[in-house]
Amino acid sequence: MAITDWPDDQRPRERLLAQGPAALSDAELLAIFLRTGVTGKSAVELARDLLAHFNHSLAQLAAATPQELTQVNGIGPAKAAQLVATLELARRGLHEGMRSRPALAAPGAVRDWLRLKLAPLHQEVFIALWLDAQNHLIADEILFKGSLTQTSVYPREVVKQALARNAAAVILAHNHPSGLAEPSKADEMLTRTLKEALALVDVRLLDHFIVAGQSTPLSFAERGLL
Repeated sequence: MAITDWPDDQRPRERLLAQGPAALSDAELLAIFLRTGVTGKSAVELARDLLAHFNHSLAQLAAATPQELTQVNGIGPAKAAQLVATLELARRGLHEGMRSRPALAAPGAVRDWLRLKLAPLHQEVFIALWLDAQNHLIADEILFKGSLTQTSVYPREVVKQALARNAAAVILAHNHPSGLAEPSKADEMLTRTLKEALALVDVRLLDHFIVAGQSTPLSFAERGLL
């Protein structure tokens, strides 16, 4: 049955206007974007197929290329391009929010941006958010890339980049492709080593996040690990 044949109070667009976007499921929100389905499937059913193709992971969907999206029956090049553009706008909006306010004043934006950027990756990466004296974002930078299980991080290089950016503070983050956000003993030791090395050049380590899947990124500061 086409969505136009549904009762008004069950249609995703009408429900969004009446109840707000939080009332809708991921598939319903995606269906509003898709607008139309394919023969035998409504837009909601097509949205469910699209989510299922990416393991029901919004992070994996957000990282998909147009070519990967068009592997789903009913998603052509036009819809794929529109979806990629929309998701990129979301990332840029979060990034702009981080730049316009002190990082510690917008911890939600920092977490959301880190999750969008790091959660879909199959390779472990280690990034830095360089901040000025007012904790405004100067730049974000991938410092190291590693295997699925281990990243080699060199404190000397981190300090070198901090000085090159003229940073007063930094927020560090890395992903766990395994999906487990718990810090390892090696993670804790590395964080302490980096904090001590950065302190020698008067750069404050404000936090270190671990991003794993769709769970809320784990904060070392909140865990009392800094």
